[in-house]
Amino acid sequence: MSQIDVHTEAQIPAPADAVRTALQDYATVRPRILTDEYREYRVLEGGTGDGTVAAWTLQATKKRSRDVIADVDVTSEGDVVERDRNSTLVTTWTAKPLSDRTSTVKIHTTWQGAGGVGGFFEKTFAPNGMRAIHARVLTKLAEEMRD
Repeated sequence: MSQIDVHTEAQIPAPADAVRTALQDYATVRPRILTDEYREYRVLEGGTGDGTVAAWTLQATKKRSRDVIADVDVTSEGDVVERDRNSTLVTTWTAKPLSDRTSTVKIHTTWQGAGGVGGFFEKTFAPNGMRAIHARVLTKLAEEMRD
């Protein structure tokens, strides 16, 4: 088994503090920025920031899906960290100022990949698929922040 790391980033037309607030809003903002790959999204506990628990099914491909129950932690820097109770999947959302009105948002996802031949294919193809999903989410986040 090997660790798989996926990094995606985009410039968002909003101050970093506003983006951090939006990223921590699992009740209102998150459902609007998630793409069709996120099915059955729901908030189980909380809804804003630290201590929130959210669940969804991530349909990565037609044949591969993952049921996620994410425990949300917010770091002292305002990074949002989601840890899946059902796997080793960890996603960290970071917003840093690029200027007074623009931020760079990074999504970093890691998990322990499978071993053997299946693991080879997972490590080869899964990062590109996850990067594409994250890029679409970041596009929707940019649209949300413009409104």
